[in-house]
Amino acid sequence: MGIRIGSLLTAALLSSAALLNASVAYSFCGFYVAKADAKLFNKASKVVVARKGEQTAVTMASDYQGDVREFALVIPVPTAVAREQIKIVDSALVDHLDAYSAPRLVEYFDPDPCARHSNDGMTFAAAAASAPTERLSSRGETLGVKIEAQYTVGEYDILILSATQSDGLVTWLTESGYKIPSGATLVLGSYIAQNMKFFVARVNLAEQNRLGYQYLRPIQVTYATPKFMLPIRLGTVNADRPQDMIVLMLTERGRVEPTNYRTGRITSDVEIPIFTRNEFGTFYRAMFENQVKRDGMGLVYLEYAWDMGWCDPCATPPVPNDKLAALGAFWVSPQRTTQPPPSSPLIPRQASSASGAFLTRLHVRYDAAHFPEDLMFQETADRANFQGRYILRHPYTGPAMCPAAENYRPTLAQRFEREAVTLSWLTGWNLSTIRDKMRTGGQEPIPAGRP
Repeated sequence: MGIRIGSLLTAALLSSAALLNASVAYSFCGFYVAKADAKLFNKASKVVVARKGEQTAVTMASDYQGDVREFALVIPVPTAVAREQIKIVDSALVDHLDAYSAPRLVEYFDPDPCARHSNDGMTFAAAAASAPTERLSSRGETLGVKIEAQYTVGEYDILILSATQSDGLVTWLTESGYKIPSGATLVLGSYIAQNMKFFVARVNLAEQNRLGYQYLRPIQVTYATPKFMLPIRLGTVNADRPQDMIVLMLTERGRVEPTNYRTGRITSDVEIPIFTRNEFGTFYRAMFENQVKRDGMGLVYLEYAWDMGWCDPCATPPVPNDKLAALGAFWVSPQRTTQPPPSSPLIPRQASSASGAFLTRLHVRYDAAHFPEDLMFQETADRANFQGRYILRHPYTGPAMCPAAENYRPTLAQRFEREAVTLSWLTGWNLSTIRDKMRTGGQEPIPAGRP
């Protein structure tokens, strides 16, 4: 039985803008409702990169589904990796960071127009029986492949390989039971030319059974390198369609951005119809896909950028420093706590013990045609907050007898219509269908054909 290469990094691993912004002229506090994490997207790999100086920790959560005996992971790394530089991480840590930074839906309620009020501002694989190491090493010498090191870490058997030519590496991997996708030779050759090593992991079934895990836990590799990069090109070799990757960057100074691809920001801070409360996942997936279609594939999208000391609104409880340290942010101090600015009484801003860590969430949909190079990054000093935030505004429905109420009620139909048009533009959904759903839910837009 051959071993398929898994898809982690995948196996390596506006006039319209004026319309959208018109309904959010001011900010206001409300209630967090739902989030859009990586589970919304098929084949969405999650990678956490923690970096300070040249010290880099990459935590890779596999999206592999299938027989673990056929799973393997091949990742280019800039240097040889020692046993103590590899560890297995609880998948809940990655999931927590993913959920914490995911685009979120928030819900607000219009106040009584007759009551005096003020708005608080909101800043917003696998182990087929492996051949004896001696034989593999001997064969490797003739092919220009060297086993630099080998370890068993948790449920994984790991090899660190170097190679002098891509043909020899492909031959060695094939003879060792790996199914190498067509086209991998050229990509592997480019990494060999950069003098990179290859981190190869597959499942040790005996260890997996002994440890009792029924799923593949994330692998973390730590190393020092001047290159701030993430290899993705191997993942495009055997992909039959574009893939999604969520990259969660932990740094000390500020936001991370790619240097060799353009950065885009997902459309945010827009008001959408109330019925989307029950289908937020469907909405966000359609919105993201429509934005990629409008922009053209080739952008890396920013979905979240925030100091880890606080969040507002918080999609999940803040991630404490001990968990951030386990994800590679070795510089954070668990003794210090950063307090957030004063908050609205509706939804308290939350503080964590995460002092000195900044989180950047990037979402990339990639294929070989539009992403011919690996992702190269830089840390910036930009600490401005950004989040994907989508707003539901419930109209006031209580009794109100005052001139302000008389002015308020006629504006609702126009507001609902703006929400319908916004939703259609964001997602590509049929405007008439959106209007019908709004009417069913009690929101009556301006009838078609009227101004």
